[in-house]
Amino acid sequence: MDELDRALVAQLSADARVSLAVLARRLKVARSTVQARLERLEANGTIAGYTVKLGEAARQGRIRATVLLTIEPRSQGAILARLKAIPEVERIHTTSGRVDLLLQVTAGSTMALDAVLDQLGEMAGVRASESLIHLTTKLDRAV
Repeated sequence: MDELDRALVAQLSADARVSLAVLARRLKVARSTVQARLERLEANGTIAGYTVKLGEAARQGRIRATVLLTIEPRSQGAILARLKAIPEVERIHTTSGRVDLLLQVTAGSTMALDAVLDQLGEMAGVRASESLIHLTTKLDRAV
């Protein structure tokens, strides 16, 4: 990616609904250039799709937590398959630190979150889990 591609992605990160004409005007390039760049970024997988990013008002009534899992060696495949089947598990990351997996979990209530946490802790192959409940979001630059 060159500087124009990064600027294009930054503009779309702020507002994915912005028109090609507005993008071209902001970036001071031809509309056809923006169109070609977007097609290339989509084709090479840099842009995987366009989506809605929910604000805090839409997140009200949802409890979020980061869950750190330490797992048995060679059990990652089976655990990942089970985690993917739990709808409250939104994201799964492998890590290089003291834990093996970092999960982002969302539930509609503390009772529902507690049930998910129990389910995670009881999984075969999970040695230990630690939960960090999200209180407020002070900054979110995720793309």
